Amino acid sequence: MIALLVDWLNSAAVTSFGTTTSWAEVLGFASGAVCVWLVARQSTWNWPIGIANNLVWILLFYAAGLFADSVLQLVYIALAVAGWIRWIRWIRGRAGNPLPVTGTSPEEWRWLAGTGIVGTAALTVLLHTATSSTVPFWDAVTTALSLLATWGQVNKRWESWLLWIAADLVYVPLYLHKGLTLTALLYVGFLVLCVRGLLEWRRSSGLPALATTASR
Repeated sequence: MIALLVDWLNSAAVTSFGTTTSWAEVLGFASGAVCVWLVARQSTWNWPIGIANNLVWILLFYAAGLFADSVLQLVYIALAVAGWIRWIRWIRGRAGNPLPVTGTSPEEWRWLAGTGIVGTAALTVLLHTATSSTVPFWDAVTTALSLLATWGQVNKRWESWLLWIAADLVYVPLYLHKGLTLTALLYVGFLVLCVRGLLEWRRSSGLPALATTASR
């Protein structure tokens, strides 16, 4: 059954300009876009949609023998479950009021920076020695940024969008370098959605618009 599902996910959904887009790419982008849109609106439904997105990638990565990437998706699922529980518990304990959007403290930034540097270094070594990655450092950077951004999302730190934007700015040229042009275009779409999410969360936290801040 799983094998049939993986075969279907890998099958062609759309073929245009001589390039084939698989059902996995279509579902990945659709569920990812809905997830980002829901996060921007601070909806708890972003978490189950995100988990469904991760499950699709687990099947594909495992079938392709990319076991490290499969494990990474499990980490994302664990963080998503934690975020889902945190957001729901807060709503139930605060008479329906959602977890407020806040900023990242200096202490948290120091912790995030240290974790990001150590995590990137460790992942670079691991990817270089244990996988066939042709760009281990950049793979490590995007992974570290994505995990830290997810932590920020769980705790509703508006700066988490800055980390997602930074990751996407690396992902786009990285996928172009790997010849994954359509995937790169999809991440341009994610980048636009992340900018919108950043503006909405800043507005929700009571901070001025970025343009107003920059003009001071």
